[in-house]
Amino acid sequence: MKPVWIIDDDRSIRWVIEKALTREGIAYKSFAAAQEGLDALDRDPPQVVISDIRMPGTNGLDFMQKLKERMPATPIIIMTAYSDLESAVAAFQGGAFEYLPKPFDVDHAVELIRRALDESLREAPSPESTDSAPEILGQAPAMQEVFRAIGRMAQSHATVLITGESGTGKELVARALHRHSPRAGKPFIAINTAAIPKDLLESELFGHERGAFTGAQTMRRGRFEQAEGGTLFLDEIGDMPPDLQTRLLRVLSDGQFYRVGGHTPITANVRVIAATHQDLEARVKQGLFREDLYHRINVIRLRLPPLRERREDIPHLARHFLQKSARDLGVEAKRLSDAAMNYLGNQDFPGNVRQLENLCHWLTVMAPAQNVEVNDLPPELRGAQATAAAGDGDWQRALEREVALRLGRGETGISDILTRQFEGALITKALQHTGGRRIEAAQLLGIGRNTLTRKIQELGLDEGED
Repeated sequence: MKPVWIIDDDRSIRWVIEKALTREGIAYKSFAAAQEGLDALDRDPPQVVISDIRMPGTNGLDFMQKLKERMPATPIIIMTAYSDLESAVAAFQGGAFEYLPKPFDVDHAVELIRRALDESLREAPSPESTDSAPEILGQAPAMQEVFRAIGRMAQSHATVLITGESGTGKELVARALHRHSPRAGKPFIAINTAAIPKDLLESELFGHERGAFTGAQTMRRGRFEQAEGGTLFLDEIGDMPPDLQTRLLRVLSDGQFYRVGGHTPITANVRVIAATHQDLEARVKQGLFREDLYHRINVIRLRLPPLRERREDIPHLARHFLQKSARDLGVEAKRLSDAAMNYLGNQDFPGNVRQLENLCHWLTVMAPAQNVEVNDLPPELRGAQATAAAGDGDWQRALEREVALRLGRGETGISDILTRQFEGALITKALQHTGGRRIEAAQLLGIGRNTLTRKIQELGLDEGED
C-alpha cells in the first residue's frame, strides 16, 4: 500500500499526525508545501492525502484540483483552522473526501484516514444498468400482488381506489394503471385534493366560465376537461369537502358536469383513480365522507403495503434511489455497506418509500465516502435506534437495582423469587396478547403447552380461555 501524504506548513500539525500514524502502523510522507507534493506525484504517488487548505504558494484547494486531474480516485482530507462555510463548500465541491476543522481530535483524524484508506482500496463496482429500471420496484409477495392486480386491470376502464399510508407510492401505481390501460395515449392528470384550498378546488376540478367569480377574467378548463379521454388521479380524496363530494358523485354517476358559473353540461370521458391514506369506512361512519360516493369509487380496491411489510425490498430500493440521486446530481453513486444495509432493513420507515428515497438523496449529498457506513446515516435515524436500544436495556438496569436492593437488605432465595416474578410476567402478558389461547402463547414464548399449563398452576396465575 502506498503512503499517506501529510501536507501542512505547520510543523507541529505534521508531527502530531505523523506520531498518530506511526502508532497505527500506517506509512506516511510529509510535505511542508503543496508544491513539494505536486512535484513528487509521479515518483511516489499517495494512497490518501490529508492537506491543509491555507498555505503559502499553492493552497490546499489548488493542490486538490491538480490531484483530481491526475489521480481522481485518491481520497483527500482537507484541514483548516478557518472553519467557515465557504471553505467547507469549496472543499466538497472540489471532491474532498472529508473536511476536518482545526483543532481536531487526533483519534478522529486517524479514523477518517483509515476510512479514506479503505475507500481507496475498495474496487469500484461496475455501474448498475438503470436504462431499463422498472416503474415500480418490489420483489416482496405483497408487491407482487399489486403487480398482478395492475396486470389484470390492464384493459379495464373501471374506477380504482388505491389505499395505503403516505409515501407508499400511490401515484406511481396510478400512473402504471394508466400506462397499461387503453387510455395510455391520452392525458394522465393528477391533483392532490388536500393540497388545494377548498375555495379553489371546485374551479380546479371543473373549471370556470369567464366572470363566474371575482378574478375570473377568462374561461378556464378544469382537470376533468384536461384529462379528457385519459385518467384523472384524485389523491387524498378522503379530505375532499362534502359539497365537492356531491359534485364528484354526480360526475361519476351521470358522466357530465358543469363549469363553475356555467349552464351547459360537459360530458366527461375520464377514468377516475382515487387514493387515500385514511380509513374511508371510518370517515363514512363519522359522516365525513358520503357513503354513496365511497361505493362509487370503491369498485376495485388496491392496497399498497407499507415499507415495514416489505423489508426485503429495502436493499433493491435503496440501490435504485442511490443510483437515481447520483444521476440527478451528476456524481458517482454511493454504496451502502452490509452493516448499513442491515441497519436500514430493521427500520420501520414511517414515511415509507418516500422517506427511503429522501434518505438516499441525503446520503448522496452528505455521506463523506463512496461506501456508506452506519455512522454516515443521519443522526435522527441513528438516534432512533440508540433510543430504542436504551429502552431495551431499561428493564435490565431495573433488575440490577432490584437485586442490589434485596442483597442490601440481606434477603435470601432472591433468584427463586425473581425468577417466579419474571416467569409470571412473561406468561401473563403472553396470555393477554393471545386472548387466553394457551397453545398460541406457548408458541410465542418458545415453551411447550404442558410446560405452560404446569407453570400457570405452580405460579397460581389465573387461567385463561383455551
